[in-house]
Amino acid sequence: MNKRENSTIIMDRQSPNPPLKRELGLPEVTLSGVGIILGAGIYVLIGPAAGLAGNAIWLAFCLSAIMALLTGLSYAELSSMFPKAGAEYDYVTNAFNSRLAFVIGWLVFLSGVLAAATVALGFAGYFTALTSMPILISASVLLIVLTVLLAYGVKETARVAGIATLIEVGGLVIIIAIGLPHLGSVNYWAMPQGYSGLFAASALIFFAYQGFESMVKFSEETKKPETTVPKALILALAISVILYVLVALSVVSVLGWQQLAVSNAPFADVVSGTLGPDAAVIIAIVALFATANTALMSMYASSRILYGMAGSSSLTSRLAWVHPARRTPWIAIGICGVLSGLLIFAGDIAFIANVTNFTLFITFIVSMPRLLPCDTIPPTPRGLFAFPAPSADYRWFRLQGLFSAFSCLLFRTWQCLPSVWYSREPVLYSWLSQDTMLRGVPDTEKGRTS
Repeated sequence: MNKRENSTIIMDRQSPNPPLKRELGLPEVTLSGVGIILGAGIYVLIGPAAGLAGNAIWLAFCLSAIMALLTGLSYAELSSMFPKAGAEYDYVTNAFNSRLAFVIGWLVFLSGVLAAATVALGFAGYFTALTSMPILISASVLLIVLTVLLAYGVKETARVAGIATLIEVGGLVIIIAIGLPHLGSVNYWAMPQGYSGLFAASALIFFAYQGFESMVKFSEETKKPETTVPKALILALAISVILYVLVALSVVSVLGWQQLAVSNAPFADVVSGTLGPDAAVIIAIVALFATANTALMSMYASSRILYGMAGSSSLTSRLAWVHPARRTPWIAIGICGVLSGLLIFAGDIAFIANVTNFTLFITFIVSMPRLLPCDTIPPTPRGLFAFPAPSADYRWFRLQGLFSAFSCLLFRTWQCLPSVWYSREPVLYSWLSQDTMLRGVPDTEKGRTS
């Protein structure tokens, strides 16, 4: 046991408030991370991306994976340096100051709460289609169950998340298996819009890798977090990349990019067109688990950053209270559950939720400068993860993660300019409405799921 682990244990024992329970290992954190990344975005994202990249959509997924990996490696290093539940709050505090960290912490917290409410309505849309239960009741019951699960224990939460992740992966494996007999049926290098379309699709697909940043919030409940969380983050990204590329190859082999680009439900079309119309219910069931898992992890991440901020004295210490028996931040979890429950009754929650989409990139941009002062590879303390740069110019590789986040932020703003010019919509609304379409957020005003 090294000095860092000793100090962590001593701090845990000396704290007047019971610490969070370190129960998670590499498999639990990795599975939970894969579930967070896969989410439900791929189900509606692959169609618009195919319209840009054509049959080379698989290559767009590979290029996006490079951007995600560069950013993910920076997050892995930060999580090793500061293995705290506060995650981005602690990173920004060390990079800048506590005031900016306070703002970023609140943005991340609200983003998670709003995402949980929005995705809960997405779950309710699928559940209502299968059972005819009213949408608001379905969403409310889901949030209550998830809140109770989170408060009950992190190990139980990780087990449920792991099971849901395996079901999500199973759904994608079905799509891959359906496409195997069709491999080689199209030209996989066909790009109707050339390299500009390929790069545009890559920036768009980057959203499919969102979620890895939430994995760092497992730090205070993970055994040996300095090494376990970085390894899990990299493994989760690698697994997601492999699945995404294979799914892209399979889907474009079955439908072709022209049909894929105009399809509102590409995976359902693949399944129903191959196995029959009744088989499309498989996708709906998988989507139930995908949306429920996304809501669970969003609430988990929000409760932990609220706990971390309270533990750092930025908020009242009551928010950092840990249940003595269950060893979970039950007050922070309760607040997340209540706020998410209230937000599902709001009017246009799709617009409200997507206001926080930009916080992901803003958080990347203000968190990663903590790594930049190092001009060359520094001596890494034993047991810590370091950015595996193969060059003496260590800072250059770290800058690529920052550049990736900044480029995607600019792309999303640039992409909305044509609609702003012709329809005179506000820039923010145009930008957010595109993200709403990509995420398949339910339209609560019209009572339907987009």
